[in-house]
Amino acid sequence: MIVDLHNHTKLCNHAEGEISEYIEKAIECNIKYFGFSEHAPMNFDEKYRIGFHQMKEYEQSIIDAKEKYKNSIEILLGYEVDYLKGYMDGRVLNADVDYLIGSVHFIEEWGFDNPEFIGNYKDQDIDLIWQKYFDAIEEMAKSKLFDIVGHLDLIKIFKYMPSKNINKIAKNALLAIKEADMSVEINVAGFRKPIGEAYPSLSLLKEIKKLSIPITFASDAHKPEQVGLYSDEATQMAKRAGYNECVLYRKRKRKFIKF
Repeated sequence: MIVDLHNHTKLCNHAEGEISEYIEKAIECNIKYFGFSEHAPMNFDEKYRIGFHQMKEYEQSIIDAKEKYKNSIEILLGYEVDYLKGYMDGRVLNADVDYLIGSVHFIEEWGFDNPEFIGNYKDQDIDLIWQKYFDAIEEMAKSKLFDIVGHLDLIKIFKYMPSKNINKIAKNALLAIKEADMSVEINVAGFRKPIGEAYPSLSLLKEIKKLSIPITFASDAHKPEQVGLYSDEATQMAKRAGYNECVLYRKRKRKFIKF
């Protein structure tokens, strides 16, 4: 991956390692543009994200790293923001950053990707929760608050798969993403989860390409050693879908980069 925009720091309470360790691993992996997108604060699920009082600390630490490593790699600053009605905050949405990733981690306040709550699946209609998930992605795109869609088909994380065609379930969400002029990340964290593949699947990525929606790349690292893992798989997947360029963002402005 030449670009890697979705990575975390220990400030979110469920990652580890120093910012410098992530960056040095990125340099080792020949990543040219490396972004931090910490879990943005909100007044819900606080133990898995930074607090509002930590925003300045987080932002300044990335700005300092950008200066320190400017001759070796370009460091970019973002947030991963949970799209959850009633909890999003202007302090995050209007932050002076390079980009915002919009992600859905909750279905009606159920953290469906958290192993702590995996037991809830036994009481669910799997087809229905897949539809609810992609309805939330569609709403998130229609809000036009974000630049990048985070881990598009995260709902597959524990391999509870629908009986319906996934591309059809996702169709309206993809059209909304296109209309919002967002990009979609190829997020390799899925390789580290029970599903064992990237987000999105190759099948969905081909649909994304048909709509000429841009892509970017993401390690979604929560440890320095996860930076750059599966980068060859991600690049090959993108090429199989027909892509030869990806995007990065500076001050919310998109730039295309060949890979």
